[in-house]
Amino acid sequence: MTSAAMPGPVLVIGCGLIGTSAALALTEAGIRVHLEDIRSSTLELAVSRGAGTADPIDSPSLVIVAVPPAEVVATVQRSLQTWPSATITDVASVKAGLQARIAELEGSARYVGSHPMAGSERSGPMAASSRLFEGRPWAVTTTPDTDQAASDLVVALADLVGGVPLVMDAAAHDRAVAVVSHVPHVLSVLAAARLEGAPDEHLALAGPGLRDVTRIAGSDISLWQDILGSNADQVRIVLQHVREDLDRVIDSIGADADGLGRVLQSGQDGTRLIPGKHGAKDAELATVFVSVPDHPGELSRLMAHTGESQVNIEDIRIDHELGRPVGQVEIAVLVASADTLVEALTARGWSAYR
Repeated sequence: MTSAAMPGPVLVIGCGLIGTSAALALTEAGIRVHLEDIRSSTLELAVSRGAGTADPIDSPSLVIVAVPPAEVVATVQRSLQTWPSATITDVASVKAGLQARIAELEGSARYVGSHPMAGSERSGPMAASSRLFEGRPWAVTTTPDTDQAASDLVVALADLVGGVPLVMDAAAHDRAVAVVSHVPHVLSVLAAARLEGAPDEHLALAGPGLRDVTRIAGSDISLWQDILGSNADQVRIVLQHVREDLDRVIDSIGADADGLGRVLQSGQDGTRLIPGKHGAKDAELATVFVSVPDHPGELSRLMAHTGESQVNIEDIRIDHELGRPVGQVEIAVLVASADTLVEALTARGWSAYR
């Protein structure tokens, strides 16, 4: 998508991770971006990152409301009143309740709910990246009353910053994010909470699996209180199913190996359904493990050799081995390419296996 399909200027209200990342991506695409934030220090940081200007704006074509869910309705209402020709979208992670309240506002046909499925356990403008949305789903929620031109503009926004726009119903969106985002966050928090009070010698055994499970538990607490409260009904339904699964695990451990196996199998089956880059699922991917010395330039050399193999990287992650100056790089590739990559890297002197 070219910037011609996304006319400027654009106003971004809220210079946190998502707002600043969107502003950076739009600025890189040649769109004139104006920024607004209730905190002057946050606004200054976003401006210093090159995300846009803090100058006042007269007539934006699009207003992106990137504030916490509790502040969305009031901010959208102000935006509809202040800029009567602008399309307004928000990027909150809950949609149905907000959309119902906004539908009662004058000019609400110009409002289009949206939600980029991108983020980080880090927050604020310093954590922002113009590449944050690349390849990530961007939900666009409309109603029968939504102006088509407004909807098209928000789809163009998602496309321009690298996202994959998915037009869907707001209620369906909220059910979906309860399963794929909100409850996983709660489970990450609960797993991390079990570490409190653990002896140091126990924590010394922590490996990459624990880091994977607990990484998002470090996210902003007040934001997640708002998110979970705003989607409480859907989150509660999923958590009740989780509680039933936990009861099955508790009852089967040490007493019913077959029952425990069924629970473990259901988890393995679920991981295979998670789409990766270009929609590829885990079942279609294989992981190649490579030991990399912790020296300057080694990772770049590995990437160069991987490129020479003509094998496309679908995903990559790095873990350091405790007490050793070595890192383990996990390269996800299509199953059919895994052996080719192992052979190519081994031939170039790497310790690689799958």
